[in-house]
Amino acid sequence: MRDSLFIKAAFSEKTDRPPVWMMRQAGRFMKEYWDIKNKYSFLEMCKTPEIAADVTMLPVNLLGIDAAILFSDILVTAEAMGGDLSFANGIGPKFSNPVRNQAGIDALQTDVTDKLKYVADAIKVIQQRLNGSIPLIGFAGAPFTVMSYLVEGGSSKDFKLTKLLIHNEPELAHQLLSKIAKVTIDYLNLQIAAGVNAVQIFDSWAQALAWDDYKEFSHKYITQIIAGLNRKDIPVISFCKGSSVFAPLMAEAKPDVISIDWNVDLLDIKQRLPKGIAVQGNLDPHILYADKKVIKERIQRLFDRMKGENGYIFNLGHGIMPDIPFDNVKYAVDIIKEYRN
Repeated sequence: MRDSLFIKAAFSEKTDRPPVWMMRQAGRFMKEYWDIKNKYSFLEMCKTPEIAADVTMLPVNLLGIDAAILFSDILVTAEAMGGDLSFANGIGPKFSNPVRNQAGIDALQTDVTDKLKYVADAIKVIQQRLNGSIPLIGFAGAPFTVMSYLVEGGSSKDFKLTKLLIHNEPELAHQLLSKIAKVTIDYLNLQIAAGVNAVQIFDSWAQALAWDDYKEFSHKYITQIIAGLNRKDIPVISFCKGSSVFAPLMAEAKPDVISIDWNVDLLDIKQRLPKGIAVQGNLDPHILYADKKVIKERIQRLFDRMKGENGYIFNLGHGIMPDIPFDNVKYAVDIIKEYRN
């Protein structure tokens, strides 16, 4: 995979065109996803290697993207640690035993790789199916984001309980984050050993944090995780909502790639990052709702801006929304694959 477009771009090497993959590319905007989802629960899909492989392969076969990403969820680590996780339609993830005190933190286990073996099994099935055609990206949730779900008991609009914990009881927060970070290092190394070709760390809720809090309660642990990875020939992508603000700090953790949201000029931020750090992004996913001529114009504008830059992977600033027309996504991928630097 070292000569693939995606891996070369991730290591800031010259490519004929930017490689393309999209966050949530195997998701709810595809009829074929629902054909599978209507037969199984979400966790069944994640935990059954053949089904996880089926979903992972959908955008490979239907969109022709340049990298596949493992079908799973960022909360499987929290479940393995002892969180009682469920997914309800229209509500999202729920933990029936939220972690809000010392006893809750003490109850969480950290030697849990055996419980996550189904992910390694899925990776092996997917790699058999890919048969060396394109790279496979593994991933994990960043400690702050995983902690927020455990503390809130699910999704949150304001992260009030999580912020109360980090402000009133920072020692407890650090204990919890340290446990999640250890599990995350083990989990990503499990994925690397099973055969993924790259990994991405998702800090989906980092934008909820003030700069100093991000530095103490997120960045510190992402730095630990990246330092603990068996990353030889495996590029590491760091993603957070708020990356247009936090990118200079994110670079200090030494990822190979920083995934950038759509609130910033991509060339400007790349030129402010240390040499050798690639960027991924940063089309506003809402553009994929627009007319095809608009989609083409915006992609062209982004590519013209990044022309001649090594180390650029096309992606969205965040994930594909469930009601974006499939034809628009396919059209975007086709436009990207026609482009030449």
